[in-house]
Amino acid sequence: MGSRIPEVIARLTALGKADVGLDGVQVSDGPEVTGTSAPDWLLVGFDGDQTGDFEAAQSVSDWADLGGGREEEFQVTVAALAKRGDTDIVSARARVYEIGDRVEAWMHADPTLGLDSLQAAVVGTRLVQDQAGHGSTAVLLMTVAGRGFT
Repeated sequence: MGSRIPEVIARLTALGKADVGLDGVQVSDGPEVTGTSAPDWLLVGFDGDQTGDFEAAQSVSDWADLGGGREEEFQVTVAALAKRGDTDIVSARARVYEIGDRVEAWMHADPTLGLDSLQAAVVGTRLVQDQAGHGSTAVLLMTVAGRGFT
């Protein structure tokens, strides 16, 4: 079964790691085991919820032609996460939107992400905020959706 999801996740991760606008942001392909205490993250293919279901992406496809080609519609979860050691949720929220703006800018500049026969865009977002004893946390969940031929 062919899918464009692995290369979309890899490309989004590479764009994040190369983006100078994300200096200081830890960019990760999916959940990562690390000892870093980085406060700002961009998680591609993961929503940042260590207790969740770890769903990275989903897709549906259908025949594109009689020669066996398929057209796939996909959705990839991307999360911007900002942790603060204080109760300043305003700055945490502002930071996740700054990170999210970078992700959206990549697709405005090139909706193909540099991949043949593919188009993608940020089509939806959800904001999750938390205040706890360890400080404030904001998570901007983005749905990067698109379609491509396999």
